[in-house]
Amino acid sequence: MIAQEKLIDYVLNLRHKRGGSKARLLAQFGYTVDTWPQLEADIRRGLATDVEVVRSTDYGMRYEIRMILQTPMALPLTVRTIWQIDAGAEVPRLLTLYPD
Repeated sequence: MIAQEKLIDYVLNLRHKRGGSKARLLAQFGYTVDTWPQLEADIRRGLATDVEVVRSTDYGMRYEIRMILQTPMALPLTVRTIWQIDAGAEVPRLLTLYPD
């Protein structure tokens, strides 16, 4: 699951304390709050890549997937996405992404 709020309020939010640097980088590749559906679609396309890291946490299982996004600027951007299947849940959710 990729929550719209995760993308808009965190990853693409230029004013977010932790997400602001990600938002500035993503903006250079054409991703903005207004184009969040494009980022979501590009992340989903990148999920065909193998999971690189799996580890158990107190909150559930975490997975790291390195992918290359084909960005709106037609430039490739390599990112690492972090997913978690919360304890008691079955569907992974996106926690964050960062350049890799």
